[in-house]
Amino acid sequence: MTTIFLLRHGETIWNAAGRFQGQKDSPLTERGQQQADETGRRLARELERHPGQIDVHVSPLGRTKETAARIARYVPLGSRDEPRLMEVTTGSWDGMSHYEIDMEYPGMLEGADAFNWFFRSPDGETFDAACARITEWLSQLRSTTIAISHGLTGRLIRGMYLGLSREEMLELPVPQTGFYRLQNGQAQHIE
Repeated sequence: MTTIFLLRHGETIWNAAGRFQGQKDSPLTERGQQQADETGRRLARELERHPGQIDVHVSPLGRTKETAARIARYVPLGSRDEPRLMEVTTGSWDGMSHYEIDMEYPGMLEGADAFNWFFRSPDGETFDAACARITEWLSQLRSTTIAISHGLTGRLIRGMYLGLSREEMLELPVPQTGFYRLQNGQAQHIE
């Protein structure tokens, strides 16, 4: 099994405002830029212990590309866009806050918790569809890989790698600092 270094983009304006971005975008905040820089420095130190070919896959969304550009100052590796790493979309809810969703789609969030509300969108990506694209991506990895992705997608990647249940996956933490090293069937957060 290959080693995966799984990174999340730095904090964005919409993260700070409590908006779910989905596949829409907002730029990194100053704090998000600092997070990306620190992650780049940590990753450079970690990669000293991983010689050989390293592939870099980046979600094609702006916030991940901005994060990748900052990390590239410390880890000068070529990267390629990987659409399967994009964030789960909530369809028409992308870019909205919980309050706005509740106002425009009354009752749709009833019974939802902080970890599963995004799969209630009437036109968003389903849990199974998101897992299918991630499974396909994981199955095609052949060498050490740096993956720059998103909060929810990162949860699903780690959960599938670890063989967790849906509930366990969705409750995984999604820090914007550090990164996860997925290796030998384990996930370690590197801060």
